[in-house]
Amino acid sequence: MKRTVSLIAFPLLLLAAADIALAGDLFILATGRRDPRIYAIDFNAALKRQNNNTSNAIVSRSRVHPDRLDGTPVGDPANIVLSEDRRTAYVINHHGPVNNAEFLQHGGRGSVSVMDVRKMLRPEFDDTDRAVERNYDSGYFGAVGLLVLPELLLVSHSENWLTEDGSNRISIIERRTGGRRGQIEMALGQPGHACPAFPVPFVSPTPPPVVPFEAPDQQFGCWPNPEFLALGHGSDGKAYLFSGNAGTNDVSVMDLRQALMGVPVVEVAPRIPVQTGPFGIKASPNGKFIAVTARESAQADFEGNSISIIDVDRARTGARGAEAARVRVGTDDPDGQARPFTLAWTPDGRQIIVANYRTNNVSIVDLRKALAHEPGAEVARIAVTRPADADGQIRPGRPKGTAVTLDGRYAVVSGGPRLAPDAPPSGTVWVIDLHQRAVVATVTGVGNDPYGLTILEEED
Repeated sequence: MKRTVSLIAFPLLLLAAADIALAGDLFILATGRRDPRIYAIDFNAALKRQNNNTSNAIVSRSRVHPDRLDGTPVGDPANIVLSEDRRTAYVINHHGPVNNAEFLQHGGRGSVSVMDVRKMLRPEFDDTDRAVERNYDSGYFGAVGLLVLPELLLVSHSENWLTEDGSNRISIIERRTGGRRGQIEMALGQPGHACPAFPVPFVSPTPPPVVPFEAPDQQFGCWPNPEFLALGHGSDGKAYLFSGNAGTNDVSVMDLRQALMGVPVVEVAPRIPVQTGPFGIKASPNGKFIAVTARESAQADFEGNSISIIDVDRARTGARGAEAARVRVGTDDPDGQARPFTLAWTPDGRQIIVANYRTNNVSIVDLRKALAHEPGAEVARIAVTRPADADGQIRPGRPKGTAVTLDGRYAVVSGGPRLAPDAPPSGTVWVIDLHQRAVVATVTGVGNDPYGLTILEEED
């Protein structure tokens, strides 16, 4: 499966009028989130002019759990990562096998769906669970972040039992069996108010404190509540695990080798503060930098407008300047609230693509300009819009998930506002040409409040 991109240059007017050529097999796998299915989208079909602003490019939808006994679909897929050979998809269900119309609170027990990618692409398996190979427990509550290692999964947990606050856990799960092999435990924060007397590492039978808070609440800040995860590489040859901590508004750096040896407490340096509670986090292709979004505060009604770029070597040693750059995105207003959600690097490591949920646009950030603290490091800002829904209403774009093709030509972004669980699929996927810096395709009918997505393609 090999793809090539046409190198013929067209005038912009002709390019806009023509179908964009992309040879080879290429698919987008997008989470449906409140719609418990993964949507497989044919990339080539999405780029065809006649399919723009339609759902025609969707080839199949795969349920992430077997239905409940009464026939109700269950699951809430928030994140998806492919195995090394791209034959298996690991899907994180934030609250596990739940019915989204019934489970309205936070703090459900997360689950992992292990899915056969080839079956996910087969139209005859549309809207079935035939692609599911197995489901297993994620190891804790409010699962969200996922890293795939050769034999293990790392899954972060941003919530506690039936509460939005109260997690300091990252589970280590065996890929083959789904068994939990260990768990990283993170120190509590120091927010300036009293925190529970909770030992780290936790020793049974000490009862874990139940913290019945829902954001925003000024009592947040005791628990890190780790969100997405990233792996950085130090000049010492070691791999370091980074987590964006929504509860404590900072980023942790952890010794991965120690964690995989069973050591529960592995943070190796002071946490790096960012503008506000982070969510999306990704390592640069060479592993030297970590980019993280400042999504929203858990303590106050405030959403961020920046990304932070963290120097791995400075972070792991606790040196000054670990936050090597902070770039405002999505808005020109220093006080504007853009709510940057997730981000992705271009394969050459020169640019970062950021989905800004609140301002309904996508930013392109230039790494060199950001590290040099030059003005204009946000080199482009691209609006993402939705066609009218069946009821005639034009709802905001609300972009969330991000990915970039291996050749760096296209960014793919998922989004759409959250609607009632029984509403027709309302999510959207946009394809952005990074050369033109413009949306060139829009796929509709992709789930409900979709979060993460990935691109299925083979490296040359």
